[in-house]
Amino acid sequence: MDTRLAISDLTKTFPGEAGPVDVLRGVTLGLSKGESMSITGQSGSGKSTLLHVAGTLDAPTSGTVTFDGEDPFALREPDLARFRNERVGFVFQDHHLLPQYSVIENVLIPTVPFQTGGPRAETRAVELVERVGLSHRANHRPAQLSGGERQRVAVARALINGPGVLLCDEPTGNLDPTTAEAVADLLLEMHAAEGTILIVVTHSLELAARFGRHVRMESGVCVEA
Repeated sequence: MDTRLAISDLTKTFPGEAGPVDVLRGVTLGLSKGESMSITGQSGSGKSTLLHVAGTLDAPTSGTVTFDGEDPFALREPDLARFRNERVGFVFQDHHLLPQYSVIENVLIPTVPFQTGGPRAETRAVELVERVGLSHRANHRPAQLSGGERQRVAVARALINGPGVLLCDEPTGNLDPTTAEAVADLLLEMHAAEGTILIVVTHSLELAARFGRHVRMESGVCVEA
């Protein structure tokens, strides 16, 4: 499917001690299959909030988010959870791997909730682990991996269900410069191979410059950089 992500006049307001806080104020963006975008901005500017709403982890106060014209927030919660599981992949600053499971088992975790596993998923997991350069670590547990290797596993896990959209929140934030560059290379390689929409939130202007588009968040408003 040729995924199209459209965000229109998006707002997000949170309650505050002194009254409502407008974190997102009329954000409008559009991305199609194969396109990539980086989002930068100061802490508190709304970067992560925008990513969370785009990924259906949080509902907007107003405005719309659609995938191929479908509004996921119109779905019942169980259906929204399935939509998110199948259509969106996430990579966070922390890898969030489960320590008791091996690399392969961690990659397969997103296939468990809706029973999308089986031989085909296992074959894809093996292929993804190979593509992120960790075949020799497939049966290792997270404690046996370096920080960069753990983040590589997180990338493979995010892609296991073949999502059309890959969202990354500071994916290199906990890594040293050399490892961060390697993980950035991997993200771009996998994005090209999978044909996803890729959106990356980062504080690194060097990393931001590597994507097809670069936007900056300023007090909840999105500005083309």
